[in-house]
Amino acid sequence: MMIKQKELALQKELTRQKEITGIFPESMRDKWGQVLLKGDKLQEIRMGAGQPVRLRVSGKERFLSSKGELCQGPEGAWYVTERELDEIIGHICRYSPYAFENEIRQGFLTVPGGHRIGLAGQVVLNEKGMVRNITRIRFLNIRISHEVIGAAGEVMPYLYEKTRFLNTLLVSPPGCGKTTLLRDIVRQVSVGNAYGPGRQVGVVDERSEIGGSFMGIPQNDLGIRTDVLDGCPKVQGMMLLMRSMAPEVVAVDEIGGTEDMKAVFQVLQCGSSVAATMHGNSMEDVKCRMQSGGKEEIFLDYRPEKLFQRFVFLEKNDGKCRVREICDGRGERLFSAGREGVCCS
Repeated sequence: MMIKQKELALQKELTRQKEITGIFPESMRDKWGQVLLKGDKLQEIRMGAGQPVRLRVSGKERFLSSKGELCQGPEGAWYVTERELDEIIGHICRYSPYAFENEIRQGFLTVPGGHRIGLAGQVVLNEKGMVRNITRIRFLNIRISHEVIGAAGEVMPYLYEKTRFLNTLLVSPPGCGKTTLLRDIVRQVSVGNAYGPGRQVGVVDERSEIGGSFMGIPQNDLGIRTDVLDGCPKVQGMMLLMRSMAPEVVAVDEIGGTEDMKAVFQVLQCGSSVAATMHGNSMEDVKCRMQSGGKEEIFLDYRPEKLFQRFVFLEKNDGKCRVREICDGRGERLFSAGREGVCCS
C-alpha cells in the first residue's frame, strides 16, 4: 500500500511539473529546473515587463535568475521583456487570442491542472464603459493550484446533523486556505463520508478557483455528484443551478453584500443547503459584509445566524493554514485551535 501511495505521489508531482513548464514556450522551459524541485511548495509566479521574476515559495518571496537559479534578491534576476510576455500569452492562448477573449476580459486564464493566470495591461472599454478586452498584457500572476485531498477531514464532524449537511460559512483573511477547504468539503459531501451519504452538489465557480476548470472540465476533484457552473456570476449562478440541476447542496466562493445574501436565502427557501466562503476575521466582519449595500428593513432576513448554522474561522499560524474555531449559529464555540487544526499548507 505504501509503495502504491508513493508511486501515485510521484506521478502527481511529475504531472504538476509538466503542467507548470507547459505554461511557457519551449524556449523558456530550461529556466524552471530548480523551481520544479520545489513544486509542492511553489505558490505563485509573478512576471511584469521590465521587472524581475518573483516567486512565492512556502510563503516566502524568491527571485529567478536568467540561468534558472533561485536567489534571495533581484540582483542577477531574470528581467522579463515585453516580447517574452507576448510569447508566453501567445503560447497559453495557442496563438489564437480571440478564442480566449471572454476569459481575458475577466482578467484571468485557467490552464490544465487548474493553475490560474491573472492578467493586467491596457484595458479597452466598450460604449457602456464595461471592459471589452485587455490588450498589451504586461503583468502576469501565475497562481499554482494545490489540491489538498482530505483537507476538510477535521471539520466534517461539525458540519452535519443527523446526516444532513448544515449551512456552512468559511471565514478567513486572504491566503488562509478557505477555497482549498471549501473544495475538499465539496468533494467529501459529493462522494459521501462517515457523517452523511453522497449528495448532489452544485458549484458556482465565478473565478474558476474551486474547480480550476479548463475548457469546462474541472481539473480538481470535486466528487462524483458535483455539477459546476464555471465563470458564472454568483447570484445568477445560484438561481440557474436551482432551476436546472436540482442540487441538494450549493457551494460558492467569496460571498458578500445583500445581493449575494438574497440568493443564498432563496437557495435555502428551496430546501438546499449552502457551503460558502467570505473574507473576514470575526463574526463582526461577517455581519458587516452581509449587510453592506442593503436596506435596514431587510437586514433581519439576512442575519448570519438565520442563514448559516456553522461558522468556520481560519487563520495562518507559522506559515500553515488552520481552523481557529468553529461556532454554531448562536455563536457557541464548538472547536478551537487549542487542538491540532491544520487544514492545508
